[in-house]
Amino acid sequence: MSTTPAPAPTGEFAPLQIGALPVWPPVVLAPMAGITNAPFRTLCREQSGGKGLFVSEMITTRALVERNAKTMQLIQFDPSEQPRSIQLYGVDPATVGKAARMIAEEDLADHIDLNFGCPVPKVTRKGGGSALPYKRNLLRELLREAVAGAGGLPVTMKMRKGIDDDHLTYLDAGRIGAEEGVSAIALHGRTAAQHYGGQADWSAIARLREAVPAEVPVLGNGDIWAAPDALRMMRETGCDGVVVGRGCLGRPWLFKDLVAVFEGVTDPVRPSFAEVAAAMLRHAELLGGWLNDEQRGVVDFRKHVAWYTKGFSVGSQLRVGLATASSLAELGELLAQVNQEQRWPDSADGPRGRTSGNGRVVLPEGWLDDPYDCAVPSQDAESDSSGG
Repeated sequence: MSTTPAPAPTGEFAPLQIGALPVWPPVVLAPMAGITNAPFRTLCREQSGGKGLFVSEMITTRALVERNAKTMQLIQFDPSEQPRSIQLYGVDPATVGKAARMIAEEDLADHIDLNFGCPVPKVTRKGGGSALPYKRNLLRELLREAVAGAGGLPVTMKMRKGIDDDHLTYLDAGRIGAEEGVSAIALHGRTAAQHYGGQADWSAIARLREAVPAEVPVLGNGDIWAAPDALRMMRETGCDGVVVGRGCLGRPWLFKDLVAVFEGVTDPVRPSFAEVAAAMLRHAELLGGWLNDEQRGVVDFRKHVAWYTKGFSVGSQLRVGLATASSLAELGELLAQVNQEQRWPDSADGPRGRTSGNGRVVLPEGWLDDPYDCAVPSQDAESDSSGG
């Protein structure tokens, strides 16, 4: 694998350096449970011409060290995926350390990302995800074990601003991460209480960039809906790279746009419906091959239908049919009934995926009593499977 970064043609931005791994453009696909599996990463990577960094969906550390069958499938990478990135979720420093060591010793990946950003109740109620950084000493111990276990592999962390506006943790967590040797820190500019609602606070990304040593890259995440948003975030915050999540749902070609704008090209990709339909069929086919079951692949694809067809004139009955199709042939027949000559509609731009807030974060009893308590959450904090 080459470790020589490609030059930045515009000269304005430098390649992102994560340990020994150069990333150009400085763009990372955010890990998304049930979304960023191998087929989706393949689609995004093809659009980018192999440029950028594409991270797996969340892998539970206990399930990994116990070699859970579903988890072992989720960590399979296409031979063309270089570098290979795995995101780990865990709450027990010893188990996280074992998982990192297993990845390094068995050459399962080239980069490890740690999840401290998940806001969903089933994770936070057990002290995981975006709840964990509140426990500063536990966070430090977990990061220390991960970095030690990973050997020479770069370890990064992804987090939120905090639990809510009264319990912000990102500056402390960023400093701890830098002290413990993480190779980069990504910040989603929302609290766990905000979930995906409201507007991401890019000013927090700027404050984090100022708070940690310059040699530790800071990546910004939140509200990158179009390629120019990535440039704007980097210019406004001084961050070293961006993490793209919901903006690419049903739109893998966003990564082609991102490569283009970082290399000085401003014309966005605006596919016709015929091109979108072809991408939908390819996505479903890739899922079927990955799952070794065409029907399961098409069923798994159903959640992507609304994102791909957003803004297009499809019709309510056809939308229902597409979202309930059970075979590639059925999916293809239904897509063929849509006007293929439709151009990309303006209404397809903008926010995608979940946009609601949560308001309340479910936490373990007494979790907020002592931010320096180092007790490991209960043994059932990690489910026995991965992927959310």
